[in-house]
Amino acid sequence: MPRRSTTHHQQKGKKDSVRRKAYLLIQKKIGNGQLRAGELISEVALAKELGSSRTPVREAAGQLLAEGMLELSPGGGIVVTRLTRQGITELYELREALEVFAVGRAAQNGVRPTDVARLKELLDETQALLKELKSSGQKELDEEQMRRFAVSDLGFHTLLLRLAANERLLKVVNETRLMIRIFGIQRSGHRREELERIHRHHKEILQAVIDGEPEAARSLLSQHIRASAQERLEEFDLWEREQHLASLGG
Repeated sequence: MPRRSTTHHQQKGKKDSVRRKAYLLIQKKIGNGQLRAGELISEVALAKELGSSRTPVREAAGQLLAEGMLELSPGGGIVVTRLTRQGITELYELREALEVFAVGRAAQNGVRPTDVARLKELLDETQALLKELKSSGQKELDEEQMRRFAVSDLGFHTLLLRLAANERLLKVVNETRLMIRIFGIQRSGHRREELERIHRHHKEILQAVIDGEPEAARSLLSQHIRASAQERLEEFDLWEREQHLASLGG
């Protein structure tokens, strides 16, 4: 009897592991743009890539459906969640509520010198990108530079969240940021003035956290996230107008 129980637990663990791999694979493909908004999820193709049956893929897709990253299409299939203006607004509102709380907690808790050093390194990466733009005469970041910016920007916000010492909060915000990437229509790289604003905001937020000023930290981060939301909504409005004009032309 104990042997059967052990085997059952091993099989369950293996099944959960495959389902987790399927979940992360779909999430990764959405995050890097391999699966685009409105695109149908192919259980067969994903199962083949994983070397598994379709069951763990179906279960992973069900979980992502419940989390809002996937949605049901009118035809009955499961597709990557499509873009809506309201969706963008709601995600940024959620991100603001959670991150503003977290940065206030981080300012209250205090920051270790090693964390301050890492946050400053991430600020330096943005500064380096600004210098590259200035020396090259480019108006905006190219694809490779945008990848570097995305890594440093995510690193900065994630470390601030970690300082709040709340793992559940970190998980929800990371999922929210992934959703924002899905909804994103980054038409091109950040322009110099956008990058300067982001660098200035990050620098001011970090200083407020170092100085142990939770109110200032919360206010500055709120302004920062609202400015990002406004940029994304402007991108959406432009994209929507172009889609409308294209449909009239068609």
